[in-house]
Amino acid sequence: MTGTVASFVTAAVLAVLAKAEGKSALQPANATSHWLHGDKAGAVRKADLEHTAVGFGTHHASAIFWAGPFEAWLARNSPRSPLLMLRDASAMAIIAAVVDYLVVPKRLTPGWETVLSKRSIAATYVALALGLAAGGLIAQEMRKGR
Repeated sequence: MTGTVASFVTAAVLAVLAKAEGKSALQPANATSHWLHGDKAGAVRKADLEHTAVGFGTHHASAIFWAGPFEAWLARNSPRSPLLMLRDASAMAIIAAVVDYLVVPKRLTPGWETVLSKRSIAATYVALALGLAAGGLIAQEMRKGR
């Protein structure tokens, strides 16, 4: 749940930011397929299976990946208020940004740097924090209902 919410929130924000920068709304998703298709993937402006499906699938898998340790942390601690959830989600988003852009090889970055400004990339990690927090709150409520 948490990863899926984070995935959709960040994908929507990426599309809006791309449009604001004069790009196609699909270019950030397409750019994420650069691990398979190289840096030119970000230049693809339309939807296709080769770039968009691979890019969104990769993006979604990444969001699920980052939600894993976040959910593990939440499960081992007492329920969070929305503010504490946002604090913890922000910490996870910062870790994700550092790993994505300072630790992993360029081929494994999100690829957004081939399409968007640094400011928009930073805004996307803010969106990741919001998505993780929202998903975490939903998951927390679902756990209470069990």
